[in-house]
Amino acid sequence: MRKTERKKRIEIIDALRGFAVVLMVVHHLLYNIWHFLDGPRWLYSNPVFDVMHYIFAGLLIFLSGVSSRFSRGNIRRGFIAIALSVGITIVTQYIDMPIWFGVLHLLGSSMLFFGLTNKFWDIIPRKAAPVIFIAIIVAGSLVTTHIDLNTENPIARVCLSVLGWLQPGFGAYDYFPLLPWLFVFLLGTWAGLYIVERKLPDRFYDAGFPVFPAIGRKALLIYILHQPVLYGLIMGIRLLT
Repeated sequence: MRKTERKKRIEIIDALRGFAVVLMVVHHLLYNIWHFLDGPRWLYSNPVFDVMHYIFAGLLIFLSGVSSRFSRGNIRRGFIAIALSVGITIVTQYIDMPIWFGVLHLLGSSMLFFGLTNKFWDIIPRKAAPVIFIAIIVAGSLVTTHIDLNTENPIARVCLSVLGWLQPGFGAYDYFPLLPWLFVFLLGTWAGLYIVERKLPDRFYDAGFPVFPAIGRKALLIYILHQPVLYGLIMGIRLLT
């Protein structure tokens, strides 16, 4: 018997992550059908997906925050995610879907930020933390939506786009700026404390699920590969039609 064993994964977290990833892939497939095959716009932009898009993306970001409580290497993980996201930015320039600050850019930045500042956030009383984070999420959404901060300064344009004020000329594919999404991540880190300390019912830790946990454990790989694969598939169909 080995001296040490890997901690048992919590399947409900992997299952929720897997479910969110499946919905993300489906949404991107429908977008590609509209964008490259002249499919009807309602396939990907409709009342259901317009709401679900933010729910499953928010769930991925929230769960990443939860998972950060299980890791002591958030700075390293953040740098890796940022490096991969830069690669995605470069690749997507060649498939007519430029992603300047998508989910992986956000997650890498959030991991790095949390790894550097987690002691500060842990000072906030636990009962107050979710109220503060949710208030900033709502306020950040309203401010970036209703206040225009356009500029011609190239450095300021990049900074503002990353913060949440998308500048004219920047691609908005898979756009998840720091406001409000960083605080969805931080809300996950708050919830993660209770999970790590096993303060939830035993069923949360012991429940098993089919299929989705396996997908959730490969979420990063799927995120990196799914769009090139979908693009190749769609281009193949386009050549045959």
